[in-house]
Amino acid sequence: MGLLGALEGVVSRSIRGADRVSKFTGKRGPRDYYAGRGARPTGRHTCSGKYAIVPEMVPEFVVPTLTGCTLRPYVSYKTPDVKAEATTARSLFESVIVPEIETAIRNGTFEPTHLENYGFEPTQEGKLFKLYPKNYTQ
Repeated sequence: MGLLGALEGVVSRSIRGADRVSKFTGKRGPRDYYAGRGARPTGRHTCSGKYAIVPEMVPEFVVPTLTGCTLRPYVSYKTPDVKAEATTARSLFESVIVPEIETAIRNGTFEPTHLENYGFEPTQEGKLFKLYPKNYTQ
C-alpha cells in the first residue's frame, strides 16, 4: 500500500467517522446479532422458531479418575527453574542416531553402505519439503 492509499484511508475514516473501524458488537449489529462467548452451538433453530438440541452437537467431556494419583493440581512457586539447552540438529543426532550406530558397531552389524537404516536419505526425491541449501533457515 503506497502513500496515496494510506492517505486515502485516513481521510475516508475521518470523513465517515471512527465507528466504521471499531469492534462489531451486539449494540452495533442488527436486532438478532449475538456474538456469544465463543461457545459452540448445541443445536439448531427449527422452522417454527424453536431451538432443538442435537445430541451429537452437545460436547462430552471425558475426565479421568484421579484416585491414587500423587500429583497435585498446582505447581509450587518454590520449584527451581529448569534451564534446558535449545535442541539443535547436532544434539538431536548425537542423542538419537549416534547410540544406534555405536550399538551396531559393537554388535558387528554396522554396514556403511546401508545408512538408510539410521535415517540417512541420500536423495530428496518424493519428499514434500526438499532440503536444498536455498531452503535452509538463515
